[in-house]
Amino acid sequence: MLQLREKQKLRTMYGVLERQFRRYYEMANRQGGVTGENLLRLLEQRLDNVVWRSGFAATRPQARQLVNHGHFLVNGKKVDIPSYQLKVGDVVSVKERSRELIIIQHAVDTISHPIPDWLSVVAGERKFTVLAVPSRDQIDTAIREQMIVELYSK
Repeated sequence: MLQLREKQKLRTMYGVLERQFRRYYEMANRQGGVTGENLLRLLEQRLDNVVWRSGFAATRPQARQLVNHGHFLVNGKKVDIPSYQLKVGDVVSVKERSRELIIIQHAVDTISHPIPDWLSVVAGERKFTVLAVPSRDQIDTAIREQMIVELYSK
């Protein structure tokens, strides 16, 4: 029961449906290393989550909607898929026409969480770069990922 609750908490946090979450788990399991940390890393590197982490959206759902509506460019190309996996070195910028959107300006002005070390944000230019893959201690979620691994490995 606790394992299920942890999984549901993580799914809700990142706004991922069950089938997609299971795919993330299978990808994490295939990678080398600790499966639970790989899972968190995969979820953390989603475009919608990184837009929120960088401070260009007030919430993850808002970031998801901004990405869906095509307000962001990844390495100069329009990407409107919230689950797009960012890699180290990717440069994400707000489209020229979207830079003065009130919703983005407000989010940048009132950011309520610290920007992680693995991101380099230039708020004035409305862009950020992924500097590194986030490590477990850089992911500030109160999730016991080992419980989720135990649930899926039954």
